[in-house]
Amino acid sequence: MDEGEGRAVPSGRLRRMVALGGLATGIGGRVLAEGAMRLAQGERPSLPDLLLTPGNARRVTDQLAQLRGAAMKVGQLLSMDAGEMLPAELAGILARLRADAEPMPPAQLRRVLDGAWGAGWLGRFRRFDVRPIASASIGQVHRAQTKDGRDLAIKVQYPGIRASIDSDVDNVAALMRMSGLVPGRLDVKPLLAEAKRQLHEEADYRREAAQMRRFGELLAGRAGFVVPVPQEDLSGGEVLAMDYVDSLPIEVLEDAPQEVRDDVAARLIGLVLEELFDFNLMQTDPNFANFRWQAETGRVVLLDFGAARSFPDGLAERFREVVRAGIAGEPEAMLQAMVAMGYLPEGLAEGHRQAVVELADLAFGPLRAGGVYDFARRDLVMELRDRGMALGMDRDLWHVPPPEVLFLHRKFGGLYLLVARLRARVDLDRVMGRYFAD
Repeated sequence: MDEGEGRAVPSGRLRRMVALGGLATGIGGRVLAEGAMRLAQGERPSLPDLLLTPGNARRVTDQLAQLRGAAMKVGQLLSMDAGEMLPAELAGILARLRADAEPMPPAQLRRVLDGAWGAGWLGRFRRFDVRPIASASIGQVHRAQTKDGRDLAIKVQYPGIRASIDSDVDNVAALMRMSGLVPGRLDVKPLLAEAKRQLHEEADYRREAAQMRRFGELLAGRAGFVVPVPQEDLSGGEVLAMDYVDSLPIEVLEDAPQEVRDDVAARLIGLVLEELFDFNLMQTDPNFANFRWQAETGRVVLLDFGAARSFPDGLAERFREVVRAGIAGEPEAMLQAMVAMGYLPEGLAEGHRQAVVELADLAFGPLRAGGVYDFARRDLVMELRDRGMALGMDRDLWHVPPPEVLFLHRKFGGLYLLVARLRARVDLDRVMGRYFAD
């Protein structure tokens, strides 16, 4: 077990609360100073203008990256893996939260593993690499080889993460509300409650191991995908061991031949439709790091099943109704289906109804046209972004859909970004036909 460096994760609730409280106090002082200066210059800056500065954003991301856990996870969710949706300076800063977190120092790692496996655990391994091969919001991953020859990837949870989830979410939500990103009159309590529930599930590595096994069973015999196998004897609530699957980041396919990119994209689109309509079990985190590429076998490696979840009865069918109505060009049926799904509020004003119909008509255009769609096209993405942001700025349309709808939307949005990143061309009729044909 080689030594390495890292930065300790604050593990006590009080220490984490003080860190976030100090962050809020520091930002408040900066706001007062900046506001006084700009008022002296004859300006009348708004509170969001003063809060959402690159300096404050950098301070927030630095603190969230050190705290890891739910605090960092909420920041990742805010960045949405879509930097082009944000001002360039802020997008670059928030991108830090999608990169690898700074690892635990070896002494802290040893304490965690002593608690999970007992003293002397190192004697079970031929090799245990203390420097992680990946570090994220809830844990970090180490490569190891056991004395019996198993080549493993071992995910180790940061200490204190599970106990701090509720307070972290509350504190970060307070920071976001203070910033003006979350309007005061918008009821986000159901969403925060769901975020806490999901984060508690993600921090339960026993649950993740069960979901990994289930996905492995569902995809058994598929030539296009591979799912790691959890190792029961070394896994528990805060440590998850699985067989190591040698692979590369999915982004390496950006330079692959067009037919390879097209095939992988079609596979990924087909998989997410299976997850919704056939399995009723979806891995809802679309982070690119959760997809890897095995060049020698041509398979996509699927990772990180902590965010896997089932959906309430009827959600898939309501989603099917939305898509069918959109493809058929039936705006009234589409709006009714979106309201039934919870995606839109009831009683939309006529102007808002028309704006939503025009946006949906634009989004469903490629499906209506059928055949091969070129995801390398940027004009559609940019127009959808501009129109969507314009609608989002309308306070009368502010509405929080049910959490399950938001997670579904996030998965489809993240998948679109990945397929667009691959500049794939996909025959949408072939991939989607059996799910949406009348």
